[in-house]
Amino acid sequence: MKITIFGSGYVGLVTGACLAEVGNKVTCIDVDPAKVELLNSGGVPIYEPGLTEMIQRNRAAGRLMFTTDAKVGVDFGRLQFIAVGTPPDEDGSADLQYVLAVAESIAEHMSDFKIVVNKSTVPVGTGDKVAERIREVLERRGVSLECDVVSNPEFLKEGAAISDFMKPDRIVVGTENPRSIETMRQLYAPFNRNHERLLFMDVRSAELTKYAANAMLATKISFMNELSNVAERLGADIEQVRVGIGSDPRIGFQFIYPGCGYGGSCFPKDVQALERTALDAGYRPQLLNAVEAVNNRQKSLLFDKIRHYFDGQLTGKTIALWGLAFKPNTDDMRAASSRTLMEALWEAGAKVRAFDPIAGDEARRLYGDREDLEICARAEDALEGADVLAVVTEWIEFRSPDFDDIREHLNYPAVFDGRNIYDPKAVTSAGLTHYSIGRRPLPRA
Repeated sequence: MKITIFGSGYVGLVTGACLAEVGNKVTCIDVDPAKVELLNSGGVPIYEPGLTEMIQRNRAAGRLMFTTDAKVGVDFGRLQFIAVGTPPDEDGSADLQYVLAVAESIAEHMSDFKIVVNKSTVPVGTGDKVAERIREVLERRGVSLECDVVSNPEFLKEGAAISDFMKPDRIVVGTENPRSIETMRQLYAPFNRNHERLLFMDVRSAELTKYAANAMLATKISFMNELSNVAERLGADIEQVRVGIGSDPRIGFQFIYPGCGYGGSCFPKDVQALERTALDAGYRPQLLNAVEAVNNRQKSLLFDKIRHYFDGQLTGKTIALWGLAFKPNTDDMRAASSRTLMEALWEAGAKVRAFDPIAGDEARRLYGDREDLEICARAEDALEGADVLAVVTEWIEFRSPDFDDIREHLNYPAVFDGRNIYDPKAVTSAGLTHYSIGRRPLPRA
């Protein structure tokens, strides 16, 4: 099949590369000439395991191309995917200007039937707005052409997006048009061989399914974080509680790990957007509001613990920080807990020596050159001259460090474990005090 994808960001690149991988011909459109030039020269603007190799392989095979020319893209594919950003507006609602701009471009250049597939995460009712914008432009052009707008939300986890796309647990498609149903069934046939994964529904239900999925996962995280704060005050161990409740198959173990808050491009934005959508529909969603409030408070927890450790005197202190990305296996720092911690530390007069296996360059891009921030080349380098250590991202290489070496480097014997990845006894046996989430601090042995 010939497929056009508008947007060469995270979703657009993964979608384009994976669709090309199974033999389709894909043209990706982006308004950023520098990004297109980078992609056409073999570079990739984001980090995602396996993505660079897949893009290079399919470019070499002639199945994947990148251009800034919207007309080329519209002429190329019967399927026109919209995979552009929907950043949060000031009131938390999703900003649809880029989605609607793509709809307008498609309508300006189309000369035959098109299926417009909305891959961007959008509020319920966006499909109607896209269809209306296309109709308006076609009427202005004085032409009568058929077009169907389909919702096909993505369910990709950063760090595992290739696997998620190639081996999906479900493929949600919102359309009631028989021609579009058959086309989408053909498109996803290579990913649907083992058992039926395609779920067809109306457009609005598909749009809500995406928001509902992310809001549910965010709710589980905030619930465990809320419970961790209760456990800490009661003298209980939230990790033992987690195992106790996760053993119930109705609850399960996924997304019940307490920590210093969730981040990234999806959960914070989508919870806010769903809350705004509900308010616009005349309903006040109390649970969604609480999920967001708990997460915002949780992201300040590590700073509060560090500030309390130093009796509020952080001026001149240096904090070693392990982890900058919002989760492992990505360089994405959008809404990352590390940013909340670093910015609070700087405001309090402290300095940060940080290490992340992938996100160091992203931190430099975000913060530039600062006297109070040093991005280090190795985890051990971040400990040099540091007073205490804070762990914010659960990268696998942080899982089993040399605690004796950590103790020798730090000026104060304290580790702030923001993801509960360490056995408290292993930390304290090295002469370090272990501060974690949902467990009382365990003093050094």
